[in-house]
Amino acid sequence: MADTYTPPKVWTYDKESGGRFAGINRPTAGAREEKELPVGEHPFQLYSLGTPNGVKVTIMLEELLELGHSGAEYDAWLINISEGQQFTSGFVDINPNSKIPALVDRSGDKPFRIFESGAILIHLAEKFGEFLPTDPAERAETLSWVAWQIGTGPFIGGGFGHFYAYAPEKWEYPINRYAMEAKRIFDVADKRLAETRFLAGDEYTIADMMNWPWLAPFTTGHIYNDAKEFLSIDEYKNVGRWAQEIFARPGVQRGRIVNKTWGDEETQLKERHSAKDFEGKKL
Repeated sequence: MADTYTPPKVWTYDKESGGRFAGINRPTAGAREEKELPVGEHPFQLYSLGTPNGVKVTIMLEELLELGHSGAEYDAWLINISEGQQFTSGFVDINPNSKIPALVDRSGDKPFRIFESGAILIHLAEKFGEFLPTDPAERAETLSWVAWQIGTGPFIGGGFGHFYAYAPEKWEYPINRYAMEAKRIFDVADKRLAETRFLAGDEYTIADMMNWPWLAPFTTGHIYNDAKEFLSIDEYKNVGRWAQEIFARPGVQRGRIVNKTWGDEETQLKERHSAKDFEGKKL
């Protein structure tokens, strides 16, 4: 790094730090605009964006529908985080952390919120009795890989992704620090997937739904510019095999394009309100 930064005794927010999301980042929580959220007709109302964290939930819902659970029908409303829509009063009411995704379960007498992707997937798995084993040892293994993703995601996204792709300047130390950690994360997954078909064992579970949206885009080169080459992702053959097998699932192919706003128009489904919305889309 060209210049050494000496932190002040007490940090204060006096200017934007630069980078892709500088215009919306602040050190405070809460609503910045009074605006209600739209509500559709289905049991589940999802407010999200097609980022890896958002895709976890749309994959789960589409997988449940693929199994014939009509009670998993949902409306997926777009929350454009670049425009600060996560800071409206309606969204803050269902997620005080102002992060996507957030879900409202309206299937019973009293609607209630679930925020954080891991909590949403566990809730849906328990509600429908799918993708989360009931055997204590298998359940513990599944939840361990769910928690592993929650812990590793910030190193991949806020760490490596931010400094390698989004930061206003390229600095060697943070890029090296988080590239090392990203590769270690891939190595953990690769060694595990050398032993088992899926992360939690021989069965596809919410552990795979949690991890696939973060790991799979590296194997195809669809995240953080040239990160696939930079991190030598092709080294992780078992992750690549696992990612391809999961991609072939119809529920995954549908779920991965919901609330997507970038790329080819035919691969975007900005909002989803019925299965017919996928007609004409490239899955």
